Amino acid sequence: MNGACVNGAVATGAGSPAGVFVSREKRGRPVGTDEAGNAYYEEKRARTGQRARRWVMYKGEPEATKVPPEWHAWLHYTTDEPIPLSARKFWQKPHQQNLTGTAGSYRPPGHDYQGGHRSPATGDYESWTPGS
Repeated sequence: MNGACVNGAVATGAGSPAGVFVSREKRGRPVGTDEAGNAYYEEKRARTGQRARRWVMYKGEPEATKVPPEWHAWLHYTTDEPIPLSARKFWQKPHQQNLTGTAGSYRPPGHDYQGGHRSPATGDYESWTPGS
């Protein structure tokens, strides 16, 4: 499992996955997982005068936009406990990661990757002229 650090709790990287696992197990207690399989941890013992650190171990590629709002609030100490999915309102959409800069991002008609051609402007457009 790849991981990344939030609030400086765990240093991760391709060169030391075993050290990350040991640190995670020794220093943190599991709090839960989200629908994407990301695992969330909190320090077992907070340092004197400070609150316990919280972090996420991403499933797959580390990408901050994979963290749903319920867990984002918990990671940033907005809530003491993660907000349960059952508290979602009927009008709330499921969380999606930000796809900007990826092949899955939105490309409107006329975008270079969509052929670069768009429909010509219709006759209802009139450009603005200063002083008119």
